[in-house]
Amino acid sequence: MQRLRNKVALITGGSRGMGAAIAERLAQEGANVVITYVNNAEKANGVVAKVRDIGSKAIAIKADNADPHAITSAVDSTIAEFGQLDILVNNAGIFSPKPIEALTLEEIDKTLNINVRAVVIASQAAAAHMKSGGRIISIGSNLAERAVMPGLSLYSLSKAALIGFTKGLARDLGPQGITVNIVHPGSTNTDMNPEDGEYSDMQRSAMCIPRYAEPDDIAGVVAFLASEEGKCMTASGLTIDGGTNA
Repeated sequence: MQRLRNKVALITGGSRGMGAAIAERLAQEGANVVITYVNNAEKANGVVAKVRDIGSKAIAIKADNADPHAITSAVDSTIAEFGQLDILVNNAGIFSPKPIEALTLEEIDKTLNINVRAVVIASQAAAAHMKSGGRIISIGSNLAERAVMPGLSLYSLSKAALIGFTKGLARDLGPQGITVNIVHPGSTNTDMNPEDGEYSDMQRSAMCIPRYAEPDDIAGVVAFLASEEGKCMTASGLTIDGGTNA
């Protein structure tokens, strides 16, 4: 069953990890897909090829979330290519843990610009083109709700900010029939945090179910929120962390 047939989805940071899994899952559900990437055109083109093999249309756009003009340009390019935008997935983000005393102003600005400002700008630009039934879904983190170790102050701040933004934006866009939600992954098996990595046993020890999520697990929740089945969910946060935050 293709729940997203005739829909167009824009996924920021869609060239690898969770973003790539989300792009492929939404394509399996029938959506045409646009992904953004920063540096690795080869990986981005690989995701585009997989989406096209599934049977959906796809393009990749080079756009750095640190650049507000690149973000709005990606939205404009999506409209130019497909004539509509139904689903925005704010996936792109950075994670660089450091104790508070070691953070530089440049690092603070970079994290907040990519993890927070870019989400606001992308959502604003996308909402201007969305009709009733539109979906805005941000990828947060279970660390927004519970900082489980030192060095997370800036990252947790950036993801916690998205909770408030999600709730406020849901109020703004609800009258237009657009839903706004946030998904909070915990430890997920990607190249940034592999399940056999140096700190993976420590992370599993904090879980109720000691198993890393796979990117497809996150993608499945995003697909649900993007579908008609998620039409009554807005301003909600869904945590997928094996019970780490229990």
